[in-house]
Amino acid sequence: MRDVRKRYGDRWALSGFNLDVEDGQTVVVMGPSGCGKSTALRCIARLVEPDSGSILWRGRSVLDMSSDELRAYRRRAGFVFQHSNLLSRLSVLENTMLPETMAGRPLAEARRRAYHALERVGIAHLAGAHPRDLSGGEMQRAAIARAIAQDPELLLWDEPTSSLDPILVVDVLRLIESLARSLRSTMVIVTHEVPFALHVADRIVLVSEGAAVDEGRPEDVLLAPTSELARQYSKSLSYFAGDQEEKAASL
Repeated sequence: MRDVRKRYGDRWALSGFNLDVEDGQTVVVMGPSGCGKSTALRCIARLVEPDSGSILWRGRSVLDMSSDELRAYRRRAGFVFQHSNLLSRLSVLENTMLPETMAGRPLAEARRRAYHALERVGIAHLAGAHPRDLSGGEMQRAAIARAIAQDPELLLWDEPTSSLDPILVVDVLRLIESLARSLRSTMVIVTHEVPFALHVADRIVLVSEGAAVDEGRPEDVLLAPTSELARQYSKSLSYFAGDQEEKAASL
């Protein structure tokens, strides 16, 4: 992404956003609420049209793609939203199959790939259930299965744990970490989970007021901060670590 700008009314969500992601990398994007992280992710998938700038995927301009090219690109780019966005009238298996069937995959093959994806996220036993029968964590697992069923080359995560309670957050973060290790996909993950970012990311990008202000290896950005935003995140990391040490000492 180069100098990407997007305005909503009088507010600039992106004010010259730049991002580079290498093939196979897991890049975590962090920043205060409303700083433009989710807008950047949606621009990559062209769910939002930027006002200016360029977005290249393997040398091809995403913003200049025709309708057919965009459909093909989206088949290679899975997206996990903040909320599961499952269709209530469809079963878990049917929801997971949906991108495959819409892409023209034969029904039997789409079903096989969807069931395998459900196995990978640990809810194959719920294939016949409907979203109303699921917990929040199970719904998000189904959404993740839907995103990985096509073996995407690029996997975009937009705060996938923000709507979950703290117990389920840990469960889903462990799943994401497992997938980051086992899938061949390039990943861009928007999250507020600092310890998770430190543990799973190849690179961290910090965003403020619509622009990337710091980036690098997690240990460099969070443990040896140079920007004000990085220092704030580093303090939060130190606070939680110190809090745990105090609790352990009191036992």
